[in-house]
Amino acid sequence: MRLRLSGSRTVHLGYCYNVLPGETAAAVVAQVRQVCGPVRRRLGVARLGVGLWIAAPAARALCADPAARRDLAAALTDEGLYVFTLNGFPYGGFHAPAVKARVFEPSWAEAARVDYTLDLATLLAELLPDDVARGSISTVPLGPATVDRAAAVAGLARLADGLAAITARTGRAIDLAIEPEPGAALERIAEVAEVARAIGAPGLGACVDCCHAAVVDEPAAAIFAALDAAAVRCAKVQVSSALVVPDPTDAAQRAAIAAFDEPRFLHQVRSAVGGAMDLPDALATLDRGAPWRVHFHVPVHDDDFAPLASTRAAIAPILAAAVDLPEPPHLEVETYTWGVLPSARRPRDEDGLIDGIARELAWTLARLTELGATPA
Repeated sequence: MRLRLSGSRTVHLGYCYNVLPGETAAAVVAQVRQVCGPVRRRLGVARLGVGLWIAAPAARALCADPAARRDLAAALTDEGLYVFTLNGFPYGGFHAPAVKARVFEPSWAEAARVDYTLDLATLLAELLPDDVARGSISTVPLGPATVDRAAAVAGLARLADGLAAITARTGRAIDLAIEPEPGAALERIAEVAEVARAIGAPGLGACVDCCHAAVVDEPAAAIFAALDAAAVRCAKVQVSSALVVPDPTDAAQRAAIAAFDEPRFLHQVRSAVGGAMDLPDALATLDRGAPWRVHFHVPVHDDDFAPLASTRAAIAPILAAAVDLPEPPHLEVETYTWGVLPSARRPRDEDGLIDGIARELAWTLARLTELGATPA
């Protein structure tokens, strides 16, 4: 949804739908009608922004088929929705039984990543409503830690040229929002700022994922100072929360965090005395002398994880800094893990998922209202 801020500024809030499979064009249209639209109605707003996840095969098919694009645009209009951002991080297969580190593939060193992101930018330029000045696409932070960095930077530069060509052709500005993640080639916003500044293309910005920032212990002040110093745009903020194990020596806490160990996604762990690439590694080998911060996106409206805790308190300073910017970034709640939460916390059906997503959006809207935002 579009919110008014002071000084005639606006900010867009939506939900990231990588929580749903988007492997085909038909699947994307179906989720718009079956989940995204009902979320808007449950939230009780007239118009709601969405951040779609469109896998590479679906993106290619939509680019090639004007009728499929019209079907998607019609579904969005019918459901009172608009697209202002896309999630271009997972290339495909994000809901496979085991994704883990494959989420970083293909890297920016590979042509497939450039081609996929250009497809997304082409689609977004067409889907953007007239009253949205620019779109954003979040993406992989170069690739895995082992990526050929020079080749990946060259791929980003090629993409920046492609974005400039799309803007020249359509008049629509699209920002690439590079999203750091623990264990990837770029773990912190400060590292993203260095890469984007070195390339020097105006379409390259940063995506601040609140969960990721909390896991690597990068506070709001450091994030926005690094972006400001590099003159790099914050293009998107993903509103998300991580888990905390306050005392890893405590048997009850270890049992509680073990319940979040699941086979699909990567759950990196960091502490003041070390880190692990996934939760099973942490449970087996990580030093227990300091609290663990665990990369498991948990619903942001929920802060009752006793005996564990969450990093939800870190969201408010990031939101406050974001809405204070002259050109605020896109805001997108991103909890893609609803389907792999421990069974007692997992939605029982589609209606439960719709209700949970609406509650997350309502919680985030309340925080923005506290910061002075009003519905436009």
